[in-house]
Amino acid sequence: MTAFPTIAAFEAALADLRAPDTRAQEAARVRQAQLTKPAGSLGRLEEVAIFFAGWQGRERPRLDRGRAAIFAGNHGVTAHGVSAFPPGVTAQMVANFRAGGAAINALAAAAGLELTIVALDLDRPTADFTAAPAMSDAECLDALNAGAATVDPDLDLILLGEMGIGNSTAAAALCARSFGGDAARWVGPGTGVDDQGVARKVAVVERALAVHAYAAPSAFETLRRVGGREIAAMAGAALHARRLGVPVLLDGFIGCAALAPLAVDNPAITGHCLAGHCSAEPGHAALLAALGLDPLLMLDMRLGEGSGGAVAAGVIRAALAAHNQMATFAEAAVSGSL
Repeated sequence: MTAFPTIAAFEAALADLRAPDTRAQEAARVRQAQLTKPAGSLGRLEEVAIFFAGWQGRERPRLDRGRAAIFAGNHGVTAHGVSAFPPGVTAQMVANFRAGGAAINALAAAAGLELTIVALDLDRPTADFTAAPAMSDAECLDALNAGAATVDPDLDLILLGEMGIGNSTAAAALCARSFGGDAARWVGPGTGVDDQGVARKVAVVERALAVHAYAAPSAFETLRRVGGREIAAMAGAALHARRLGVPVLLDGFIGCAALAPLAVDNPAITGHCLAGHCSAEPGHAALLAALGLDPLLMLDMRLGEGSGGAVAAGVIRAALAAHNQMATFAEAAVSGSL
């Protein structure tokens, strides 16, 4: 069954977001208070365990089946010289993912995550969004549904990642259109462009904002006008995961930017999401603040591919292991006065 058969269905899903199981959260808090440690001494690990309890609806949440879904798309805006690499690298990296040779292959395996690669019409880039919407209504719906299709109801976690030459420019445009501010606030070096390249990106984003200023500021319109297929796919996956109660682990600037238009329409969309890390891309810290997300890690990573999120999945596993495997004061016959 198609998750979002129409724009109205997408908008209805975004307007009516599932809430966590508060009873399971409270049961997890009670358990945390009984474990053999001073209260609060495991910091964010305790919060992560309670977060998972709420979304999984159980006092002792688990991570038996986690998936890293990596989406790839090409962007017409690369015609303006916004990337240090040519568009053909997107397909080459997808081949590398499928051959097992990329960072995400190694990191997903280390984190115990299954890996799904979804390439979205790589031979057909989106339109240059400085002149026209990046996607038609139908193309944007197709991308949203491609993302939603990667979320199975029996997943304990889904990590969203991307590959797409030029997509840090699209991400900057999404953030600027969603949260405002000058284009320069959101634009960074991406794959490693020099100062002139950054200036070109700023000009491209400014032009795109002007071209689409007349359009409705809805999540769907923002995604289709200045986004990309892989970015819309991550948005669709995140929204469908919310429907199914599957926690989402976000990666870097581009993955988080996929949620920016959704968060404008309904800020609660980030309630089932964890930010894996804060990347070295300059706009990411501001974006996380706008989304109300506190990253688990700060490692100066800026690769994309879901790589930072995959590293953070190890922290999540540690949080759940401590929550589930530690003895209580009563079990260990330890005084509860720590």
